[in-house]
Amino acid sequence: MTQKILISAGEASGDLHAANLVRELKKLDANIDVKAMGGDNLKAAGADVIIDCAELAVVGIVEVLINYRKIKRALDQLADIVRNEKPDLLILVDYQEFNMKLAQIAKANGVKVLFYIGPQVWAWRPKRVHKIRQRVDMMAVLFPFEVAFYEDADVPVKFVGNPLVDEVYANTDKRELLSKYDLSPDKKIVGLFPGSRRSEIKKILPIQLATAQYLQKSHPDLQFVLAVASTLKVEEVKLYCAEHQELEIKFVQDRPYNIMSTCDAIITASGTATLEIGLMEIPCAITYRISPISYAIFKRMISIENVGLVNIVAEKRIVNEFIQDDAKPEKIGQEIIRILDDEEYRDTMVHNLKQVKQKLGTEGGSKNVAELAFNMLNLNE
Repeated sequence: MTQKILISAGEASGDLHAANLVRELKKLDANIDVKAMGGDNLKAAGADVIIDCAELAVVGIVEVLINYRKIKRALDQLADIVRNEKPDLLILVDYQEFNMKLAQIAKANGVKVLFYIGPQVWAWRPKRVHKIRQRVDMMAVLFPFEVAFYEDADVPVKFVGNPLVDEVYANTDKRELLSKYDLSPDKKIVGLFPGSRRSEIKKILPIQLATAQYLQKSHPDLQFVLAVASTLKVEEVKLYCAEHQELEIKFVQDRPYNIMSTCDAIITASGTATLEIGLMEIPCAITYRISPISYAIFKRMISIENVGLVNIVAEKRIVNEFIQDDAKPEKIGQEIIRILDDEEYRDTMVHNLKQVKQKLGTEGGSKNVAELAFNMLNLNE
């Protein structure tokens, strides 16, 4: 009898991790039937993507409220599958608030739940761990320090290793990429990584573009490459650049790690990208901005000093963060200039990024979580 898995991945990074998980699962059993909310990566991996996550990737309380109907419609559709089709396993990938609600529905209907890249309760709202214990059968965590946190709350947990250790590498020679992106090998390159959500593009891209304009005045030979996430369209991102016609920017939609490999420095939105850039050992500055109301609420909830994942793993600030009102083009621009011009400062940052890479452990994260999911499927057979 064919085993059925339902996967819920709500944004670009979750789509990528879920796709690698599916590929590893198919090696264990090619007949596993996988339905998913996700994107192009999951489709390419062989999943039946029934909901495109591109429309749902928003961040911030106000932003979620604006998109509430779309998000609720997707949740209802997945909930119907849980109730009516009773998959053998529900795998939740990141997208925390949405997936916690889906987990509750699954548990009420006797469906086993594996949460992969789960809520960062150790960072904010730690009391949510009690809800996780009630709704989730197994947590598959990416950071070693998370294990003790969940064990202390009697939540079944397994450290599977961070899949980024396997995934983050350029698969094309830098010279070939420079030619492909029409970039000069003789001029320094600054990457703009504004995020994978439309709400991030609206809030963060204007800051990054204004920073690029600031940089161009002092360093006219700089080149700028803007990484367009797979969940977005190049043309829609270009619309946000209409006020910066004087900037010459290369818009690239490609494997993000290939784009990173061409850069001398990167201005990035906070999120998974900060860790990916760290693994590529590219010096960067972290920028983030959400609605003032969302920020005021989140600031009260958060229990850690840094928000950038690369800093959280390092357990100290190794990359500067420019968050909310601090996200000013002049400040960010001065940081990028220091990275480009101060060799000692740059070398120190690269050294610290190498240490983060060591902390994340060895390869095999996607394979490990696939084996965990496979064992959960067959536990009661």
